[in-house]
Amino acid sequence: MLSRSFMQAVLAFIVLALTGTAMADDAGAVLARFKSVSGGEQWDAAHSWQGKGRLSTGGLSGDFHVTVDLLTGRSSDSYRLGPVDGADGYDGKQGWERDPGGEIAALDAPEAVRRARSQAWLDAHAYWYPQRIAAVYAKVETRVLDGRSYQVVEAMPAGGDPITLWLATDTGLLMRTTQRQGPDTATTAFDDYREVDGLRLPFRNTIDLTDAAGRTDPRRRTEVQLESVVLNGTIADADFAMPAMAATARIDDASGITRVPFDLVNNHIYVDGSVDGKHARFLVDTGGVNLLTPAAAKKFGIVGEGKLAAGGVGDQRADLAFAHAGEVRVGAATLAKPVFYIVDLGVLADVEGVAFDGLVGYEMFRRFGVQIDYARGQLTLSEARAFSPPAGADSIPFEFKDRIPIISGSLGGLPMRMSIDTGSRSSLTLNAPFVREHDLVRTYHAAPLSVCGWGVGGPSFENPARLPPLQIGNQRIEGIAGDLYTGDKGSAADPDLTGNLGGGVLRRFTVAFDYANKKMYLAPNAEFGKPDDFDRSGLWLLGDGDALKVADVARDSAGERAGMRVDDRITAIGGAAISTKSLAQWRAQLREIPVGSKLPVEFRRHGEDGHATLILADRIAAVKR
Repeated sequence: MLSRSFMQAVLAFIVLALTGTAMADDAGAVLARFKSVSGGEQWDAAHSWQGKGRLSTGGLSGDFHVTVDLLTGRSSDSYRLGPVDGADGYDGKQGWERDPGGEIAALDAPEAVRRARSQAWLDAHAYWYPQRIAAVYAKVETRVLDGRSYQVVEAMPAGGDPITLWLATDTGLLMRTTQRQGPDTATTAFDDYREVDGLRLPFRNTIDLTDAAGRTDPRRRTEVQLESVVLNGTIADADFAMPAMAATARIDDASGITRVPFDLVNNHIYVDGSVDGKHARFLVDTGGVNLLTPAAAKKFGIVGEGKLAAGGVGDQRADLAFAHAGEVRVGAATLAKPVFYIVDLGVLADVEGVAFDGLVGYEMFRRFGVQIDYARGQLTLSEARAFSPPAGADSIPFEFKDRIPIISGSLGGLPMRMSIDTGSRSSLTLNAPFVREHDLVRTYHAAPLSVCGWGVGGPSFENPARLPPLQIGNQRIEGIAGDLYTGDKGSAADPDLTGNLGGGVLRRFTVAFDYANKKMYLAPNAEFGKPDDFDRSGLWLLGDGDALKVADVARDSAGERAGMRVDDRITAIGGAAISTKSLAQWRAQLREIPVGSKLPVEFRRHGEDGHATLILADRIAAVKR
């Protein structure tokens, strides 16, 4: 799954000042001083501001414009960044965004609403005007950072997330804020204060994101330089309203429906399509964006611009560039002038054992009704007028977190909020904060840590476990083979979600998505009652020509007991040459062959032939058949 949102960092530049109620006396004095040194009573007459300037991130730059209603905290901005443009806003109730591809989304997940509320509190200067938005404050602390002294105030806006304000002891001005943004911490630094009509405003803001492991990445830094500010200009409700989505998608069939066959490999959906008339092979990913590998972009004659950072389930981040194409097609469904994210997926083709050019994701799902018939291997895309859910399907409402649908459910009685991710091979991956809060590694008798997934950023290490029943709407799914993440990097470190629901569960249904009305539909298929088999070898295997390369050997597994090692090249299993089956077929065999089966293995290690015997064993509780 791809999960990145540089546009949330872009939103952070709108900050000018901060405030609230229920104020500790020392916090009140510090913030009152900030008002005094930045304009004093002249702030009382300020009701709006508009700014123009330059936005820079990932080696790209462009113009931006922002409008802020100081009385309510409503805001909107539009920007151009190299080859792409977009917009964001808050209408007083919820945030919205227009992606570089032109897709419009209302950000209504609870964490998105809290983030928008905190931003509104900042934009409304509510610490001077608590009637606008209230807040609660902690006691001020004095801290020294990089040799400079700060008065640091912890604030909790009503309905928002905590924010830490750093005000310089010497000048009294706000110099930085920090607040959580998903699994990251966003730090906004303010400088280049200038006077505008008697008010002192920061004309330069720099936003850095720090992950849960304490790492920053220059590719994720956003800089904003204001060039002009106009105070108290005319504003209207329409300035902050979510815009309409441009009509850039169509289905070239009078029925408004196109049906496309797909191959299901490693629980992933692969379809044929085209980019600018040239054949393309895509993985269909609800958790992703329109994406091409650098090799595919070169094949299609598409040149990317910029060097941002893309993240996923792995620990590392990959370079990301933007590019435009003329059109992308899947069946008779067409997106005109799509934006593609150019990302190096590393060895993901070897992980999959399938050659592919990239992903189609959110943009297709946002523009069309989508039905995935896993049993028949058929993807159906529909215009809104022609969409209908599967017969007898259960309707599940969802929210948007960035571009990803989020549903609610329960796992063994524990409330769950899960992202829906057709781009994940796993059945259900539980996020680290949820795992730690409920001590689930111990509770579920999880197996030792091992590679359980692979995506943007490389391998992901989890503790596999047999999970209690998962309840989604009226659907009760038994015996899921899940993954428990305990690390502090990647998308599974996000504290706002409890897990990520992948293809291992979704394949039990005919699944449909109506993004316009925020509904998912589930209709059980013939796979519904079948067991969720789990690998019995303990080997994570990559395709490597006519061999399988061992990328990981799980502790206390059949592979470890057989003496297998990382980087061994397996040339035959059970007397059959590796070339006789696909990687997916070998993986299926190592899941489905009964416990206790003995499989002779031939391999090459450091240029020498080797032999071993795998005695297959369950790494997690046996499947109830």
